[in-house]
Amino acid sequence: MAEDRKQQGSQVNEGEGNKTAAAEYNRGATEHARSGDVEREAREAADALDGPQGDELREADEQGRSRAKEEDPALRGGSGKSEG
Repeated sequence: MAEDRKQQGSQVNEGEGNKTAAAEYNRGATEHARSGDVEREAREAADALDGPQGDELREADEQGRSRAKEEDPALRGGSGKSEG
């Protein structure tokens, strides 16, 4: 490839590992976590699972997990290290 960065409209294609998008995501995630709304949103999500759309949400979660390469061991309290 002659150039790693190509202009596409008003955006620059940084290729794999887009640092600009990663920085924007990290900034937004940090701002959201600091907003203080995270606990309320977690309760709302738990309530939604118990509500009328619970089956649909669980199905969407299962579909997303089925496409993942592997599950993050931290989600199950694992250390992420192989035993053996």
